[in-house]
Amino acid sequence: MLMLVVSAVRARTAQVLTILLLAAVASAVAVAGPWYGFAAAGRAAEADLSASRAVERIVSVRTGADTQGLAEEALTRFAGDVRRQLPPEFGDPITGLTVSLSAKIAAAPVGMSVAYRDEFCANVRLEGPCPSRAGEVAISHEAAQRLGVRTGDQISLTSSVTNKPLPLRVVALYALADISGPYWAGEIFRTQTQIDPAFTVLETFATRQLWNTTMVYDAVLPVSLIRGDGGYDLAGALAAADTRITLTRFRLQTNAKPLLEMVARDRATILRGVRSAGLQTLVLTWFAIGLAGWYTLRDRRADTALLKLRGAGRFRILRLAWGQHLVPLLIGAAIGIPAGYLLARWLAGDVEVAPDRQAALTQSAITVAAVLLGSLAVLAAVEAVMLSRPVTALLSRTAPARGDWRSALADLLLIVIAGAALYQARSGGPADGLAVVAPALIALALGLLLARLLRRVAGRSGAAALRGGRLRFGLAALQFSRSPGADRVFALVVVAVALFVTAGGAWRADRVARAERSAAELGASRVLTVEAPNRTALLHAVRTADPEGRAAMAVVRNRNDDNLEILEVDSDRLAAVALWRPEYGPVTALREAVGTSARPAPPVITGDRLSAGVRRDGTAPVQLTLHLQDEVTGVPVTVGFGTLRAGEQTVTAPVDGCATAAGCRIVRWEVTTPPDRTGRTKPPPKGSAVTLRTLSGLDAGILGDIARWRPGTNGANLNLAADGGGLRMTPDENATELKLIGTSAYAADTPMPLPVVLAGAAPDGWRYDDRMLESYGPAAPVRIAGAPPGLPMLGRSGALTDLDAVRRLAADADAGGEFQVWLTASAPPGLIPALTAAGVSIAGDQTVTGRAAWLGAQGPAAVVRFALLSGFAALLLAATVVAVAATVDNRSLGVQLRALRTQGLPVRTAVSTGYAGTAAVLLAGLATGALAAVLAVRYAGSSLPPFADGWQVLPPPEPLTSAALVVAAVLALLVLGLSGLFAVLPLVRTLRKR
Repeated sequence: MLMLVVSAVRARTAQVLTILLLAAVASAVAVAGPWYGFAAAGRAAEADLSASRAVERIVSVRTGADTQGLAEEALTRFAGDVRRQLPPEFGDPITGLTVSLSAKIAAAPVGMSVAYRDEFCANVRLEGPCPSRAGEVAISHEAAQRLGVRTGDQISLTSSVTNKPLPLRVVALYALADISGPYWAGEIFRTQTQIDPAFTVLETFATRQLWNTTMVYDAVLPVSLIRGDGGYDLAGALAAADTRITLTRFRLQTNAKPLLEMVARDRATILRGVRSAGLQTLVLTWFAIGLAGWYTLRDRRADTALLKLRGAGRFRILRLAWGQHLVPLLIGAAIGIPAGYLLARWLAGDVEVAPDRQAALTQSAITVAAVLLGSLAVLAAVEAVMLSRPVTALLSRTAPARGDWRSALADLLLIVIAGAALYQARSGGPADGLAVVAPALIALALGLLLARLLRRVAGRSGAAALRGGRLRFGLAALQFSRSPGADRVFALVVVAVALFVTAGGAWRADRVARAERSAAELGASRVLTVEAPNRTALLHAVRTADPEGRAAMAVVRNRNDDNLEILEVDSDRLAAVALWRPEYGPVTALREAVGTSARPAPPVITGDRLSAGVRRDGTAPVQLTLHLQDEVTGVPVTVGFGTLRAGEQTVTAPVDGCATAAGCRIVRWEVTTPPDRTGRTKPPPKGSAVTLRTLSGLDAGILGDIARWRPGTNGANLNLAADGGGLRMTPDENATELKLIGTSAYAADTPMPLPVVLAGAAPDGWRYDDRMLESYGPAAPVRIAGAPPGLPMLGRSGALTDLDAVRRLAADADAGGEFQVWLTASAPPGLIPALTAAGVSIAGDQTVTGRAAWLGAQGPAAVVRFALLSGFAALLLAATVVAVAATVDNRSLGVQLRALRTQGLPVRTAVSTGYAGTAAVLLAGLATGALAAVLAVRYAGSSLPPFADGWQVLPPPEPLTSAALVVAAVLALLVLGLSGLFAVLPLVRTLRKR
């Protein structure tokens, strides 16, 4: 039997090579699928992790405790208790503790905390020695500026528990290092109050004012746990740990859930999508191998008839046939397995996680076995059909015909299945049953229907053409109609072309969608996440680095408002820097709204001392304070004129921090009672009045110009009036009846109401025209200057407003937000060093291309790439079968054409007839496949969401544009056409010689 198999393999090299090639392509895809899927899932997890915030990768446990002066012992005991409740895989912690106190700036209390944190000095840049003794602290540069201290000075903080001052000596100034890393992810050790924390050693906490602490245990989650290596359920582990820790009266906090969900969603999307594409290729492989076996059956009929005449049994003959097929299948698998692994590694990299490697190896073995066993089963079915025929039929030279009712029943069944797939695709989710293979089934159904129609049309039109003397068309049409497998080849070409065209269109649409989303989410070609002390410092730094305003723009993304996410931009530079879309409305809408609300130039204070001419009316003493803001650094400057006596007077006060050329702008005047024993002040009593006559450094008439001043925006605010060239401030008559009592008169250098461009629905609180923003100190009234359907970075919901107006409105209030600098694609290389020199620290850098690449590593994009690979593999399978069919059919066609040549048929007609049969199948299959792809996309849609997180702010691009359809069709024609051409060339050469 072995020698018979070897002899059969040698005698039928063409058949062997056909099966070998089909098996190699199928095995390569079968192996590439699992390895690509797990490698792409690993890349997606890495991309998700790289784009995540550090706060999403930590677990924090906190508790309040009275240390009784034994801070080190309490912190060690707390860390041990927490460590026992958390899984050991979480790793070593970073512990710390903090106490909220207050400092005084111009007699006003300002919140400031004292903290300890493991390895503090290794995670900051220090100017001075690291604190090492009790009472020594390091404070930030901004805190030192606001407190007016330097290294070596002493600061005094007050506890609300004891009211006793705590003296601390400043030994160093710090600036945070790696501010986007996990060490500083927990906000409790950053600015939670109005001044940055002061860091010290544990010995300092023996002081009574520092006994009541908040202890913190931070653990950085290992990457392997977030990825879920080895099936680790991090979400479940966190839930169980939270339950245990709650019983100990500790509090566990983590923001890891969204990251875990994204990683899991990407992994599931990739593995499911790759599995679906691989399954389609597997089924198509079985169909192609079965069809190739059917065509090569003609060459084996004589052997089978001879064996039957010699008395060989059915099973013996079947074993011989299997042996002939098993050799090329095994050789093809031996070629395809390493090729598939290398292809997957080239496309997605290596599988780095050991459990995933084992899973990929197992699944590869299963899929290759499915290719081989399924192919053997299909070929066995083909052979069984031949064995059922009598010897006389096997020895006949005519091709065996298929049972028409059986093929019709099979076609009907496939059409019904395609209809069910279309129904599921239109009514269900993307993962519903047959919906994922709906495009392939729709193409198959259309191919089968048209194949039957074409066979009938070709038969009748061919006969009519011959009767009419049109030999070329008539012979080609009859060749198609009389070839038993031509309709199946046609259907295979249709499915392969449809899969390739659909995958090509999806690949193009994915690239376009990722680029558009990246531009919409970033807002500019390049976005820097920066650290700056405040909005004023940020705005000044950007305008200093780019004075012409063509390459950079300061931006603040403010998520602190309870009702609305706000994007603050430098409206004068918006048109030059932002990537603006028509959906955002006119790019000049905000700038024009701010321009129409222009205010007089704000008064600026310079020098180191101020004198004010004032008049105080009323019997109760009042205190006058002027609040300024440095126009370069944004640091608040408080000028206290002290308690005013009755009548006219001139008061003077020193000014620290306004001696630069830019000076300080006036933020507000404040009228209060003198501070009590606790340092607190109250609104002025009813009947009091303060009139400002003059202020050194200001032009005459500024104080008396009522258009330059405004009261507060909520509660019973000061009444303002122009009085004899001065500004008169008196308490509201209803002050005693309301809880909110204003004490300030603000410089009116900000457009009011604040213009905003609003996308999406207005917040619920904006009813009856009571439109207020709460995140800028005093509530700010707003007016809507535009209502487009979307905005850059914010999407379909949020508000755009002017950064300069907001920074003036917020003034010395801490409005928070994420500071950014937007850059154009043509921004000069020296711009970033200029920003750094202007006082801005770069914490992150994103580009549109980089973000698009990150999105490309996520699940849907990875599946689209593999689907394109599977579509190309389908083309190769179809091209191989086309070559086999053309080779087999051309043998009988060659005999007929050579006979006709002897009878006088022109060479040109014979040659064109030889080309026409194969060309007709290819061109008709190509056109039908393209049509099937268009119909599938239109009626079945995509089986994958556009993005892993369901982002749908912008409408998805059209998957099959005219250009994409033409390019994909041309590529498909090139692959199929070359295969058909090489198969027909031997026939053509023979015809030309005779």
